[in-house]
Amino acid sequence: MATMNISLPDKMKAYAEGQARDGRYSNVSDYVRDLIRRDQARREAISEIQGLIDEGLASGPSQPFDMQAFLAERERR
Repeated sequence: MATMNISLPDKMKAYAEGQARDGRYSNVSDYVRDLIRRDQARREAISEIQGLIDEGLASGPSQPFDMQAFLAERERR
């Protein structure tokens, strides 16, 4: 595993150390790794949503939606 040194303002350092002390994380490195994993997952989700938006935009103009017909069809099934 690689090592990385980072500089933090005192308040951020104290906060990160507090997260480790509270017991959820075994040390500050675990906390930082969790933050990075969450950021990666968030970015992947945003990318997926953006892909769906792009797909929708590329599909052409929207068509009117008939809610009553939709509900009627759903009840028939």
